[in-house]
Amino acid sequence: MRSDNGQTYGTISRILHWSMALCFGFMLYTGLLDEESFRSLLPYHKSVGTILMVLIILRVIWAKINRKNRPQPSNIFVVLGHSVLYLLMVLVPLTALIRQYGGARGPLEVFGVKVMDDAAQKIEWMTSIGNSLHGTLAWALFVLAAGHIIMAIYHQIKGEKILNRMMH
Repeated sequence: MRSDNGQTYGTISRILHWSMALCFGFMLYTGLLDEESFRSLLPYHKSVGTILMVLIILRVIWAKINRKNRPQPSNIFVVLGHSVLYLLMVLVPLTALIRQYGGARGPLEVFGVKVMDDAAQKIEWMTSIGNSLHGTLAWALFVLAAGHIIMAIYHQIKGEKILNRMMH
């Protein structure tokens, strides 16, 4: 198992990155569905979203522990872009969890396993936060993620081999 170093990301960083990318792909897919199709996949959306929240927490911890061992950002725009991505990766599922709890419509289940109870009765401010922020923040996250992908490809084409850091 390879560790992070100044030129590439190690095995754990790559596993976290690509497993999160797969989860985000599924979340985007479900977010693009029509209302009826989305409702039928909602239990999976919630399950994958919860798994994503755990992966995000692990990734933040791992990034902090290894911050001196990883490839360093090339400029302030990279730092700001990644900071906003990480912030949104935390806020999107957090707003969903707040809405889930405050909605008082049943416990949160991850692939059939109860992981969080709900409130005994609806808590309006919690559902309002989730309803007003979750979708908007999710779309902002996907736009930034698309920019992240485009910039990685752009720098790879320029010969900077940015993609190699997360692929090899």
